[in-house]
Amino acid sequence: MARAFAPGNISCVFKVIRHANPARMHSLGMGFTVTEGVEVAVSEHHEMEVLFNGKRINFPTVRAVVNRLTENSNVVGIKVDIISPLPLGCGFGLSGAAALATAYALNELLSLCKDTEALAMTAHIAEVENRTGLGDVCSQYHGGCLVKLKEGSPLTADRLPIAEQPIYYRYFGPIQTSEVLGNREQTTRINHAADIALNTLQTLTDAKPSNELFNACFAVSKQFSVESGLLSDARVIDTIASIEAEGGVASMIMLGNGVFSTHPFESSVETRLVHNPAGIVSSFQFPVKEVFDR
Repeated sequence: MARAFAPGNISCVFKVIRHANPARMHSLGMGFTVTEGVEVAVSEHHEMEVLFNGKRINFPTVRAVVNRLTENSNVVGIKVDIISPLPLGCGFGLSGAAALATAYALNELLSLCKDTEALAMTAHIAEVENRTGLGDVCSQYHGGCLVKLKEGSPLTADRLPIAEQPIYYRYFGPIQTSEVLGNREQTTRINHAADIALNTLQTLTDAKPSNELFNACFAVSKQFSVESGLLSDARVIDTIASIEAEGGVASMIMLGNGVFSTHPFESSVETRLVHNPAGIVSSFQFPVKEVFDR
């Protein structure tokens, strides 16, 4: 058995960069990784089986990673056991995290000797092909608060000088990423809003570390959520408004009907912005105490 961890990722801004080659399709934008994520244990099995918190689940993105990494082996089947305190489909990038952690763990289990960049690309391609995400794997591969401003490599990003700190969130329900990515009219509006946001983010890349910098990122994210048309759930709108009325900053989690803020608010859950990237772990528990270097 081999185990790996990948952090959850909260996406704040994204622009869809379409390409016929899934290895070139990706997103630009901003997001940050959090303490919680997924921990994956893989082992040889008599069939292909994926479990999420102990229950069998149809997880095409993870299956695609397993199929790609075992296609030239004599392995009969693989059991993928995914554990996470975070919900699927609510904007924490769990599809990308599960795909990346599965790739790392399989590489360890089967002694494939692939480098981490190749494994991350395998996870990214699986995300694109199954329309479950475009940029989460990049963030989870690097860790921290990242901006992606240049088209080209799906794994290229710049780190913003934002310290690890508490983040508070509340989710109300899922948004199907595949439906958004498959809607050309909606992605056109999203990309138009993203262009405005990316221009502002470009000015922040050379800023000095400060609370004002992170607050500026929240302002960009909030504006993007409004202008893209993605901020439409009344519960999310009202929660953001109540946080702002008390002097806090908040925005919508992309893509999920959820709110995140640097300030605690009603029914919120505390997590933490962290810089830890994905990696092989030594213990199958949360929170992960040891993440080895990639």
